[in-house]
Amino acid sequence: METSFAITGKGYVLVAADTTAARSIVKMKTDEDKIKILSPHLLMAYSGEPGDTIQFSEYVERNIRLYQIRNTLTLGPSAAASWIRRSLADSIRSRRPYAVNLLVGGYDTSSHTPELYWIDYLGTLTKIPFGAHGYGSYFALSLLDRYHDPEASLEEGIATLKRCLDEVAKRLVVSPGKYLVKVVDKDGVREIEI
Repeated sequence: METSFAITGKGYVLVAADTTAARSIVKMKTDEDKIKILSPHLLMAYSGEPGDTIQFSEYVERNIRLYQIRNTLTLGPSAAASWIRRSLADSIRSRRPYAVNLLVGGYDTSSHTPELYWIDYLGTLTKIPFGAHGYGSYFALSLLDRYHDPEASLEEGIATLKRCLDEVAKRLVVSPGKYLVKVVDKDGVREIEI
């Protein structure tokens, strides 16, 4: 029942993910952070099998940090997304593939543009203006298709995101109660309240 959304706007990427950790019909906790900060201008929302998501997100976080230490520069959003895609594609050809779906968002400091990438558990990668994973995507993608504006201010992006969250709460039988929202822009990554 996991749900994650991401929206690009004028100079930012807005990412939201539910905070529920559940297994079958049991809710384990309601304060799980499913958005990993990979670098000062890069973040990743993940969903999928509980063990796989934690292991893979930590693996990605540490390898991107290792690259930064070795090369004294950070990976841009497109380079990081390509490396993550390759890691997932390699894992699917192994004996223990990761069942993880990702939304990778970042602010490219060299071109001063926000970038968002959709990656699924098969290693499929595409650059998108908005995206969603999980059961909430069935309801939110049509809203995002209608209301997304690439030139929207942060306040307008938050309003569009609220529409998605309200629709999921209204339509989904077992909707998540709480969401964590983070934004990345020229100033870096920060958490915001909805």
